[in-house]
Amino acid sequence: MQPDVWVLYEHMYRSRLFEEAVSRQWKEGRISGEMHLSIGEEAVVAGTVLQLQEGDAMALDHRGTSPMVMRGVDMVRLLREFMGQADGLCCGKGGHMHLFSRQHLAASSGIVGASGPAAAGFALAARHLRPGTIALAFFGEGAMNQGMLLEAMNLAVVWKLPLVFVCKDSKWAITTVSATVTGGKLTKRAESFGMPAVEIDGTDAEAVWYAARDAMKRARSGRGPSFLLAACPHPEGHFLGDPLLRITRNPVKEIKNVAGPLVKSVTRLKGGSVAKRTGGLGKVSSLIGQTTKAQLLRQKDPLKILCGKLKKDSGRLREIEVRIENEIQQVISSALKAQA
Repeated sequence: MQPDVWVLYEHMYRSRLFEEAVSRQWKEGRISGEMHLSIGEEAVVAGTVLQLQEGDAMALDHRGTSPMVMRGVDMVRLLREFMGQADGLCCGKGGHMHLFSRQHLAASSGIVGASGPAAAGFALAARHLRPGTIALAFFGEGAMNQGMLLEAMNLAVVWKLPLVFVCKDSKWAITTVSATVTGGKLTKRAESFGMPAVEIDGTDAEAVWYAARDAMKRARSGRGPSFLLAACPHPEGHFLGDPLLRITRNPVKEIKNVAGPLVKSVTRLKGGSVAKRTGGLGKVSSLIGQTTKAQLLRQKDPLKILCGKLKKDSGRLREIEVRIENEIQQVISSALKAQA
């Protein structure tokens, strides 16, 4: 079975526009608290979620918006949930990190690594209640250092659960460079449990689709779980308003706010040695430098990559985009009208 690139693009474009609209609502103050976007992960989500069948389940992390949208969850109810409204998907009590849809067998959690045990539970239920169905677990590479996720992998292999672990690797664990806190290769770590592990380009929707197809086929046939490691960017950082990105994008304004406290921390009389404080300042400067470098290199955009393959039929491409743009405008209008 071959992927339909037009279908992939349509779902990825819808997800991107919806999250960009969510970002605007957050910046305008209609959504409170943190907001973690799935922007940059669209190819990973499309390549996996669009192959799910009736009765399959999803255990999501704190970036659950895109999988929910691509699985068909009502976007008005999603946005109303983000806004904390009683008519939201979870009565306004879950926000964007703690989403649940019984109809779609989908649940998300803001607890790092929690999607592993949740997916194992989904998969165990699938074996007994819905033979032939599977579960997906989505998480970032930082979660690979969480014990509950590794315990879930162990049980999934021992019990041959119909489960696919999808690790979205952005190379950053919040504001920590992942390589500085993680030993070895993540694919080798997964293989050590006895399951196949594949490393793929998470900005290439077709590559993800083929890898996920094989992993899902294995799971449905009763041969147990698989692990997919998909590299993908987070162009908006860990969350909207990411401090490292703020400094990178508006250095004059932002440095003014942080320079004083940083200098004070180095020069104060009490506390650690001057050498340690200077070292800490150096680490902060290094993080800012790495963030700036990533921004200047223009991270790969999964949407632009797939769009480039479809430009030969520009008329069809524009027709899809206009239809989805109108759809998202209607979603936002409906959500805001309900609030008025």
